[in-house]
Amino acid sequence: MSTHRVAQVTESGGRFEIVEREVPEPGPRHVRITVEACGVCHSDALFVNAAVPGIRFPVVPGHEIAGRIDELGEGTDDIWQVGDRVAVGWFGGSCGHCTPCRQGDFISCVNLKVPGWAYDGGFAEKVIAPEDALARIPDALAAPDAAPLACAGITVFNGLRRSSARPGDLVAVLGIGGLGHLGVRYATAMGFETVAIARGADKADFAKQLGAHHYIDSTADTSVAQALQSLGGARVVLATAANSDAITATLEGLGHRGELVVLGAAAEPMRISPAQLIMGGRVVRGHASGTSQDTEDTMAFSALHGIRPMIEPVPLDQADAAYRRMMSGAARFRMVLTMP
Repeated sequence: MSTHRVAQVTESGGRFEIVEREVPEPGPRHVRITVEACGVCHSDALFVNAAVPGIRFPVVPGHEIAGRIDELGEGTDDIWQVGDRVAVGWFGGSCGHCTPCRQGDFISCVNLKVPGWAYDGGFAEKVIAPEDALARIPDALAAPDAAPLACAGITVFNGLRRSSARPGDLVAVLGIGGLGHLGVRYATAMGFETVAIARGADKADFAKQLGAHHYIDSTADTSVAQALQSLGGARVVLATAANSDAITATLEGLGHRGELVVLGAAAEPMRISPAQLIMGGRVVRGHASGTSQDTEDTMAFSALHGIRPMIEPVPLDQADAAYRRMMSGAARFRMVLTMP
């Protein structure tokens, strides 16, 4: 019997332990992937802490997976071959029969198969995934760079390209952490006049290194909204920071018909009045990540423009330390587990 290692938690909020498991076989229209790298995302805490329904322990999280197909299940489409380099992200497959799926809106599938929730995720040397979850990795991207793009990368990339902003428009990125540092780079590469917003004057140089044309210190005497209006008002604010007050503070910085795109999943409600939306015709909308095709597009764009996430790679057996470093906010900016 061949085995592989996984990093699992056996109870809500528990610590990760490395255990050996039998290597699984892929079912129909599924593939087995030899994992080469897996990003550690803040959303993994939803599964580790049983904060969403349907969690059953032990849990193996991980939805920023990069690796190679090593076995095909029966009926898998012939576009996929053993040895293909693939990524699997938050979109880990869809049911195909709910109303959103029948309308082609697969990321809104009511039975969305998120790795680590619907099935064992990528904190492992092997993972089984449905074929509709697969995104092809460009040759130019190394696995540790590709992995975070399957969640952090696609979320900001897709959020920007599906927004109302057009090249030359003023676009602000709130937060320059795990998602935001990529958001600034994508925004500039897409041709937007890019504003980075973060706490503290000391982040200005870093924001400019990422390519931001302007930097706003949210702790300064001038409010974020006033600072944005002094630049002409933002067409779009991409809110990556999971802080409802910080998100709310950007709303009055939107120009007419401006759009606030919310990515940061804060639990607290945002304090926005109807009048703030009515005056100027402003729009507030949430944005999830995207499908496997969107992940593929994100990676192709990243390869084309030389965009890579800033990562801290660590071996699988340090999964617990990597997870806790991420949760503490100390990671710069994505922890990535690597396999031998």
